[in-house]
Amino acid sequence: MLGGTSLTREARTIGRSLAAGDLTAARERLPHLCGRDPSALDERQLARAVVESVAENTADAVVNALVWGGLAGSPGLLAFRAVNTLDAMVGHRSPRYARFGWASARLDDVAGWPGARLTALLAVAAAPEPRTAWRVWRRDGSAHPSPNAGQAESAFAGAVGVRLGGTLRYGERVEHRPVLGGELRAVGVDDIERACVLSRRVSALALGTTVAGHLVLRAALGGNSPARGRGGA
Repeated sequence: MLGGTSLTREARTIGRSLAAGDLTAARERLPHLCGRDPSALDERQLARAVVESVAENTADAVVNALVWGGLAGSPGLLAFRAVNTLDAMVGHRSPRYARFGWASARLDDVAGWPGARLTALLAVAAAPEPRTAWRVWRRDGSAHPSPNAGQAESAFAGAVGVRLGGTLRYGERVEHRPVLGGELRAVGVDDIERACVLSRRVSALALGTTVAGHLVLRAALGGNSPARGRGGA
């Protein structure tokens, strides 16, 4: 139910292709991570797409799933993954799903709210320069058109030390998104590995945080149970 391993595996595969100068292989592999059109992307644009996808999917595929698993156990984890998958399938804007996918998209926004912000906080905690990550996140996190993706992407931008956002192309649709971390340097191929390492650190911190939260919640609910401590059911 968690996608952290496959996420970093795909990102590193693209990173190796870029490091070897094989843009064709990198472009062919990019759709495994995100829906943008890779056909006209150069090396830096491909690297930026990978880093942004690692950031967003760390929140979606790992942290949010752990949050809902911590709150509601396996049913919560399964429910979140179902909502997130439905949004990925029909929640995006297109002529086909213009009036059908909005409910999935909005439900995913609500379900993803806590995990996106926990991802950002943990990215700041795991950053080599937490002050930079905190500054970029707090300033740019809400500038993104998505209420959740911008939280993770801005924190990762500050933590990795790179500039994210800008113009994106999804097939025939072009989006001009705000720049996150505008004062930082452009993304390079080596930043893919930095983003993957950060993603793994955030995932480990999220696991510890959610397990601890789950244990606290169980203890609190158990302490309020009238049957507890009376020697049986």
